[in-house]
Amino acid sequence: MGEHRGTHVPVLLERCLELLAPALQLPGAVHVDFTLGLGGHAEAVLERFPEVVLIGLDRDTEALTHARHRLARFAGRTHLVHAVYDELPRVLEELDRPAIHSGLFDLGVSSLQLDEADRGFAYAQDAPLDMRMDQTSGFTAEQVVNEYEPGELVRILRVYGEEKFATRVVSSIVRERQKGRITSTSRLADLVKESIPAAARRTGGNPAKRTFQALRIEVNGELAALEAALPAALDALAPKGRLVVMSYQSLEDRIVKRALAARARSTGPVDLPVELPGTGPTLRLLTRGSEPAGEQEVADNPRAASVKLRAVERLDQDGTTGAARERPRMSTTHGGQGRLRPGEREEGEGKA
Repeated sequence: MGEHRGTHVPVLLERCLELLAPALQLPGAVHVDFTLGLGGHAEAVLERFPEVVLIGLDRDTEALTHARHRLARFAGRTHLVHAVYDELPRVLEELDRPAIHSGLFDLGVSSLQLDEADRGFAYAQDAPLDMRMDQTSGFTAEQVVNEYEPGELVRILRVYGEEKFATRVVSSIVRERQKGRITSTSRLADLVKESIPAAARRTGGNPAKRTFQALRIEVNGELAALEAALPAALDALAPKGRLVVMSYQSLEDRIVKRALAARARSTGPVDLPVELPGTGPTLRLLTRGSEPAGEQEVADNPRAASVKLRAVERLDQDGTTGAARERPRMSTTHGGQGRLRPGEREEGEGKA
């Protein structure tokens, strides 16, 4: 098998291993790499923790082929599965694994998909408008661009790409597709550039990046899959298990932040002096807000420039001993009104 054409540098590798290490050292530890890609993070886990069993998920069959080659020497303790990360419950049932101890999400487009121009993810290289992470099924970006109603295209660019000039971009697309089908990434990138005012093009990098991001998210159903996958991953996490999530744009990070924060606070009545059994937090936040990459990391690996890392640990049961317990009192700087729930931060603390 040929080697991958691009250069794969795992993002925040050492920080991920540091955060996951206590869970990876638990007896019988099972680690799930939800976004296996080319296997860089997975390889490091298997090398440094020789007792760990890996479950690697990826919807991209080409990535799985490369990862199998890379991880071949660990074949006795790996399960590499063609699946989207929201299919975890099915995968665990098929493998007869009732729980996991460690998990890693490295969201967004992979090195393989970016580096190989024929996949259609990169606006700087000409290729067919595809953008499917799983090329065995689903619809393509070409179908979205040429067949979606204008109003739906505007919505996708505004919501998924946060594109301020969505209406202008879609107007240009509609005019162009009336002449003939838009089939290439370079033609679409040129249309976007022509649609955006010159003043706006002078800052923020390539003006096509937001449109391409929006189309990629739509084609692959990324946000819906993430919204389903996070609760499933947290439900499967064993006590003292840990989960690390790396996202690269605000829409993903917002979903991650809300999912983790919801389980890191009490669900009981706020005015009670004690935490009732079954209402305590089930997660402990391991990071203050989201962590960015350091300057050296970005210098060594430019793709880390926009990363936001969040990590949590699963508490025993619901975070209590099973009996009611006293809640911590709020700081007097808040006038003595109310109490902070366990795992809850004061307003403004640790924001991304």
